[in-house]
Amino acid sequence: MAKKRIAIICGGKSSEHEISCVSAGGVLSAIDTSKFEIVLIGITKSGKWLLLPTDTTFAIINGALPQVPESGVEVQVSNNSLQAGGKDLAIDVVFPVLHGPYGEDGTIQGLLEMINLRYVGSGVLASAVSMDKSFAKPIFAAAGLKVAPGMVVTSNTFTLPSNLTYPLFVKPARSGSSRGTTKAKNEAELKNAVAFALEFDTKVIIESAIIGREIECAVLQADGKTIASPVGQIAIDAKYEFYDFTAKYLDNSMQLLFPTDLPDGVEAKIQAAAIAAFNTAGCEGLARVDFFYSNTGEIIINEINTMPGFTPLSVYPKLMQKYGISYPELITKLINTALTRSANITR
Repeated sequence: MAKKRIAIICGGKSSEHEISCVSAGGVLSAIDTSKFEIVLIGITKSGKWLLLPTDTTFAIINGALPQVPESGVEVQVSNNSLQAGGKDLAIDVVFPVLHGPYGEDGTIQGLLEMINLRYVGSGVLASAVSMDKSFAKPIFAAAGLKVAPGMVVTSNTFTLPSNLTYPLFVKPARSGSSRGTTKAKNEAELKNAVAFALEFDTKVIIESAIIGREIECAVLQADGKTIASPVGQIAIDAKYEFYDFTAKYLDNSMQLLFPTDLPDGVEAKIQAAAIAAFNTAGCEGLARVDFFYSNTGEIIINEINTMPGFTPLSVYPKLMQKYGISYPELITKLINTALTRSANITR
């Protein structure tokens, strides 16, 4: 049987370009080449689509993050295919290992729908809603999930309501990897934090800081069912105020713990909440759902990531490994799920 041709697309125009490249490097190193033939496509920071050698190495070396080179064989998007050098690339499934705007927000999903290419992950609406925390939070609340008190601002002129007290978290509504996120402990810090977040997005969320543990759960849709992983707890070095970009990717200071001291029934409730969030947002394929388990015993959803970090050391693959699904097996399952879908029905 002929191998299926899988286009791994990485890079992109978002602030998470480099992390996307690292994720793609992980997939390239682990994908089962006995089953799949690989086509690697990089989107440059300026937005060019380039065909890259499949032996491209994307890794963080001495703290330097990789990125897609600005020159190479250009890829064209045509009516029903992706082409390069005048030839149809004959893609069966796209694995868009893209994080943040222009990749995880429904835009590339819409493009792939238009040219009838199957792809890994959530569709247009679920991707867009999950990416924009200001839309996702009311949807989660309507489904009965608890969310942190907060407000949305679009400029540095706003009045803080009485239910929001310091410390506060300030984050772009549509960014990831904690890019643009700051913890504010007073009015001056809040103003600076909003100005900083507005550099990443035109819409900013101000939220109450939840005192408690940061708990994550992976959801996988494969083999006709939707499963939730064991929950993991994020533990970071005490020198960090919160799980920011440096702590996530550059300092190796994050540990994923599998807590054994949660009260009876809490893990099952978090797993159920993760699947509820996945279904409520209309997600498909995969998602990492992030929660807080507060010191007062509340389970509060923080956000849902429809294309979470995907290196072998990322939280999502580690959680699925704890479930019993290896990293290479996870990649195969996601591609097989994508192959079973209709290619031309907007989801």
